[in-house]
Amino acid sequence: MRILLLGDYDQAVVAHQAIPLAIDLAAQALATEVKQIWVRTAELNQQAMPEFDALWCVPFSPYEKPAAAIDAIKFARENELPFLGTCAGYQHAVIETASTLPGLESAASLEDDPDTPMPVIAPLACKLCDQAEAINIERGSRAGDIYQAERVLEEYHCGFGVNRDFVNVFENSQLRFSGYDDNGDPRVCEIPGHRFFIGTAFQPERSALKQRVHPLITAFLLAAL
Repeated sequence: MRILLLGDYDQAVVAHQAIPLAIDLAAQALATEVKQIWVRTAELNQQAMPEFDALWCVPFSPYEKPAAAIDAIKFARENELPFLGTCAGYQHAVIETASTLPGLESAASLEDDPDTPMPVIAPLACKLCDQAEAINIERGSRAGDIYQAERVLEEYHCGFGVNRDFVNVFENSQLRFSGYDDNGDPRVCEIPGHRFFIGTAFQPERSALKQRVHPLITAFLLAAL
């Protein structure tokens, strides 16, 4: 199995340390082998996308080339390629979907474009840096089926999230928000009916630093299998 890890690798980033461990733990649980291919956003060849069995858009933003991440996510969405986006990957999945909606073609993050008239992603009122927060998971959602729980605790390292002013525009889109914090801010997104398309504002990969197999990551690999 070939998993594309798309993002700008930096050994000092905790999530980048954790992701290979998280994939290895999940692969061991599934008794399968996984080849992890890290590619920087500025170096991605879009023509190579069909060579991969799954796409994980990883944390650490701003990306060197945000448009490359958007195009890769679009490919995954349109071609049933299993997709997992955590932190920055989640944000770009939201942007990609928003950009398909009428009048939102220029949707962007204020981190990438401070002058955007359509700031779908904006700074959080309170940064979530290296801390845990409870997430309420919607019953009947894909995330709910995977977690088998309606409330979970997850770890963050994040300063940006979905702009509340734009949440309602997704009501007529493919994308569904299926996890919220206690203030009602979206923290999990998914596309119902897709082989696997889930984004999380938090970083489930951090579970590997405590030698725990994470259900979302296991389900991601299982979808690729």
